[in-house]
Amino acid sequence: MSSRISQPILPPKGFAVCPTPALTSEQDQVQKTLQAHFSKDGYLIPGVEKKEGGLMEEEKFWLSYECQLRYLRATRWKLSQAIARLEATLKWRRDYGLYTHLTGPHVEPEGLTGKEIIFGYDVNGRPACYMLPSRQNTKESPRQVEYFVWMLERCIDLMDANVESVNALINFGDKAEHPSLAVARSILNIFQDHYPERLGKALIINVPFLITMFFKLLTPFMDPNTVQKLKFNPDVIKDGLFTPDMLVKDWGGNQDFEYKHEEYWPKLVELCVQRKKRWMENWRKLGGTVGISEVQYKSDGVPSPSLVVDKHAHAPETNAKVSDPETDSY
Repeated sequence: MSSRISQPILPPKGFAVCPTPALTSEQDQVQKTLQAHFSKDGYLIPGVEKKEGGLMEEEKFWLSYECQLRYLRATRWKLSQAIARLEATLKWRRDYGLYTHLTGPHVEPEGLTGKEIIFGYDVNGRPACYMLPSRQNTKESPRQVEYFVWMLERCIDLMDANVESVNALINFGDKAEHPSLAVARSILNIFQDHYPERLGKALIINVPFLITMFFKLLTPFMDPNTVQKLKFNPDVIKDGLFTPDMLVKDWGGNQDFEYKHEEYWPKLVELCVQRKKRWMENWRKLGGTVGISEVQYKSDGVPSPSLVVDKHAHAPETNAKVSDPETDSY
């Protein structure tokens, strides 16, 4: 039995990587065409004022090889649809304030009780984001949704090379109430529109009748692929999804986790800032362009043999305005 812990942890080494399927020649050409679109000189994000429309450095970093593939898979390799969705997300990320006001200090009041906790990883290295609605501590507001987005971005920061999705572990025990349908739909729309291919599984336990009815109301708004990822009252260890040492007690694991905000929150921020800073430094050394593989910059520039890496030359940078994400507050 492990001792009590109250901090997030780094991904374990040696987890079983989910292999990335090799692209067909047609898919490879679609990806190259998509990348050329975003790499062309003078590219501007549609719907953004011209003088502000060039890609910032952080946006080029976000438009990785794997990011492009996630959107292509989500649109079933329809080039025009993938471009439209990527551009919609680029604009949304700016409008929603991911590079400006959506910071740790802004959303921290939502996290005081530990109603969302990132802790541990499944057998494929996916971070586990625990959600405990019984710990809801604020009245319904846009900041509740912003907090969800901020935590999702931190899950992404805690993904090692070859890991692209997160598991949501939702516990409706302790007389927890479900969020309003409006809040749930806001979160669902953001997740489905702007984080395609990012959900591993949504695992849900202690589901009373009213919560079951709530999900029945919500599922018509879900993509069929998302619905398939919902698992109610699973035994995540017996099902082979987690090992006990990567799971908290309430879910059958042996980790005695206790949320202490003054210990957990600064450590989470520190881990994510350090990892993002290192990745950005590696990305710049690799050329700092659209389409660099996440595996390369997460592996200190050394490609992983288990991933099909984009091998064609990266297009030159545009004359876009550059931000300094290292100075942005988490």
